[in-house]
Amino acid sequence: MKLKTFLLSSFIVALSSCTTDAATVKTGIEVLRDNNFDILAGKRVGLITNPTGVDSHLKSTIDILYDAKNVQLVALFGPEHGVRGDVHAGDKVDNTTDSKTGVPVFSIFGKTRKPTPEMLKGIDVLVYDIQDIGCRSYTFISTMGLAMEAAAENNIDFVVLDRPNPLGGIKIEGNYAEDGFISFVSQFKIPYLYAQTCGELAIMLNEEKMLSKKCRLHVVKMEGWTREMTWEETGLEWVLASPHIPHKHSALFYPITGILGELYYVSIGVGYTLPFQIVGAPWMEADKLANAMNALNLKGLHFRPIHFKPFYSTFKGENCQGVEIHITDYSQAKLSEVQFYIMQVLNDLYPDKTVFNNADTARYSMFDKVSGSDYIRTTFTKRYRFEDIADYWYKDVDAYRALSSKYYLYE
Repeated sequence: MKLKTFLLSSFIVALSSCTTDAATVKTGIEVLRDNNFDILAGKRVGLITNPTGVDSHLKSTIDILYDAKNVQLVALFGPEHGVRGDVHAGDKVDNTTDSKTGVPVFSIFGKTRKPTPEMLKGIDVLVYDIQDIGCRSYTFISTMGLAMEAAAENNIDFVVLDRPNPLGGIKIEGNYAEDGFISFVSQFKIPYLYAQTCGELAIMLNEEKMLSKKCRLHVVKMEGWTREMTWEETGLEWVLASPHIPHKHSALFYPITGILGELYYVSIGVGYTLPFQIVGAPWMEADKLANAMNALNLKGLHFRPIHFKPFYSTFKGENCQGVEIHITDYSQAKLSEVQFYIMQVLNDLYPDKTVFNNADTARYSMFDKVSGSDYIRTTFTKRYRFEDIADYWYKDVDAYRALSSKYYLYE
């Protein structure tokens, strides 16, 4: 009995220590609060946020600013999924009232994706606090850039409450988005993976004239974050960034299969329990595909055979076979090129299932937009070899590292 009591007590102490350890990183909202909201004091504030805008104890930035005695929170702005996360991916966000605070909520993911003068009337400063995932096609940075332009056009200050890039501050992959392919999923001429925090990106967009008009920008820096950090090292809790980025590791897999997923040609785990972590279809053979992918010896990656049945989306209710992608060494892994290698191997194993002979042609436009160019698709389809597009895919990396590093806030 004494041994059982001792073990139980030890377990409770261990569990308590795991749940009460302070976060290594202090995010922008916490630094702002530590400074008694000095840059917002006495001002009428509009806040662009969603459920990821929280402190290390998971209190919403909405509630933090609403409770601040020297801040007047007068408006909320809802990006994709809404300020409280109650809107499904891609669905229109409506103007409404926040049920908890009574503050009006304006939609910037519907007919308009840029705050209008009417929405901004009576606002002194526009604050942005959203956890990004470090990939160009994820729409929150598009929302940030358009809001910065709106702030400039309406003579309003703009504040970014900075947060970690869950991919870190090192990994840059993909060509610049090009003229003709600028869209809400590729709003700026930056690489697919850009290795900046949203605050660093905002400064660069502002200073490099990537916006229609320069705004009065202030970034509230984090404390304790470094470029090499993984999310686990931040000590911060993860709040799902969107329905299919539910876990802290989900952000790592989004760039691995996200471009391929735009074609709805194979399941990428959206509709199953492993979004962006698997690739499969009813016509695949799991062991054969896993062996072929592992034979490529892609650094930092391993491919495990998997059988699954999607609950919704592509191949709903059908028995699928494919591979689960495991990141064994993140520092070595090149994330975004994996999907092209998968298409290459599928072409070799199943030539009658070649992706661009079987995918819906109506989806080609979205594939090109997230790729930032149609060169990727048109060149790749000639031989289905990643080596044919590799130089193009990485052609802008060195130039972007040199450009973006001028605006780094963290070592």
